[in-house]
Amino acid sequence: MGAAAVGDGGAVFGRIRGWQRRNWRELSKAQRVELQSVVTWYATTWSFSLFWLALPLVGGLHRQPAALVVGGLLLLVGAAQCMEANRLTRPVLDHYLGRAELPPRALRPAAVLLTLALTLATTLAALGGTDAVTARLAIGASLLPFGMLYGLVPPMGVFLRRSALLAVALMAVFVAVDPDPAGVVMVGVMAMFGTLFSLLAGRCGAWTLSVLWEAERSREVQARLAVAEERLRFGRDLHDVMGRNLAVIALKSELAVQLARRGRPEAVDQMIEVQRIAQESQREVREVVRGYREADLGVELAGAQGVLSAAGIRCGVTGEAVGLGGEVQSVLGWVAREATTNVLRHGDAVQCDISLHVHQNRVVLTVENDGATSPSGKAGSGLAGLRERLSAVGGTLEAGPVGGDGFRVTAEVPLSVREVTA
Repeated sequence: MGAAAVGDGGAVFGRIRGWQRRNWRELSKAQRVELQSVVTWYATTWSFSLFWLALPLVGGLHRQPAALVVGGLLLLVGAAQCMEANRLTRPVLDHYLGRAELPPRALRPAAVLLTLALTLATTLAALGGTDAVTARLAIGASLLPFGMLYGLVPPMGVFLRRSALLAVALMAVFVAVDPDPAGVVMVGVMAMFGTLFSLLAGRCGAWTLSVLWEAERSREVQARLAVAEERLRFGRDLHDVMGRNLAVIALKSELAVQLARRGRPEAVDQMIEVQRIAQESQREVREVVRGYREADLGVELAGAQGVLSAAGIRCGVTGEAVGLGGEVQSVLGWVAREATTNVLRHGDAVQCDISLHVHQNRVVLTVENDGATSPSGKAGSGLAGLRERLSAVGGTLEAGPVGGDGFRVTAEVPLSVREVTA
């Protein structure tokens, strides 16, 4: 039986670890921070209810029928406040972050529970059902669940003014119930603490999340712009290759049509020239698409560093392409472009390191980044295309996860490559 219990416990922890791998790693850094903040707010609400209400009330409640009834109701209402606060945390946060509108009466149940809790705490103090400190702690514990929510809804000035009015009203009630000056001051202190804590823990945390999400959106925009810039550069290269050739083909085709209508034999020569230019254009386009155009690897590495830096990703480049052959630079330049694009489009990288070195007559290019969130078992079509291009010149490509959330692309090419034809 003990072995079965151990096995069940291992299965539970295995499911938890599986959930973490499937879900936690798929979240961006901003989503992780938001999830941690929300869980912290959940725990904070219950912690104050436990340590400021439940434990003091259970220990200090007088054993009188009226006090026991009021105290028990206060505990139930406190638990209901915590559950209602947990239920509304996400909608209120979405409202503060501008992601969704909060219904006009969404906080009404929480306000009713707050009123009921304060009434019960005041009644308990009036009955003398507990000591003065416990009664004041119950006031603070009743204010916090609602304050954590309401602190995110109105403007800060409105929240402070209404909190001050509530504090004055509570102090006035306790002047009538228990005119002890120290006790009245303590009620005001509890109300002020609830207000400040709601601002610091609730509103300041939500403001931090709003700044984080704004930075996340800016980074996404920068990444899209960087990818768009790379596409425009590729488009310019393709235009440079095809623009003149297409213009010549159009002119010579028109000339061939005119010559054919006149029965001139030169029309055949013109069409042969059109065919030659078309074949040459096809070869050049294939070279552009497959990355076989001569390229300066040093320029490609500098461009990758600039694009990643513009997207807010720290990028370090080690090694130089000086002395490498044109074919080696061309094929590794395409690897650098594709790997850089993958860093921008996939994952949530903060750091990317690019290294280039020669090892045993082979040139090795390594691109490693953190923040990889793509499924590790699925290779993209871009990487598959790179493997085909590298294998055609005797090179190899390895790509996969490394460490916790890292991803590494390693390309090896012989120092002297020859294109392999079928």
